[in-house]
Amino acid sequence: MRKGPKPDDRRDNVDKLQEQVVNTIENLEEAHETMQMDIPEEQREAIKVKNLRRERAIEAKREEIKDEYEFQQKQD
Repeated sequence: MRKGPKPDDRRDNVDKLQEQVVNTIENLEEAHETMQMDIPEEQREAIKVKNLRRERAIEAKREEIKDEYEFQQKQD
């Protein structure tokens, strides 16, 4: 028995996005700690590139949180 697609339930999107931001910040901090160690320059550069992506992802997720919050306020 096939059912249709699940309805879009966005009630917990803000919480999920906030958790993702926290996790990404933790990963960023761990990477900064790793860079304090004696590691090869190649690995150091790879971490720098990844951290830049993480910082951009955090910014994007914060914007998404704002959008989702506004959406939820309109629903109430």
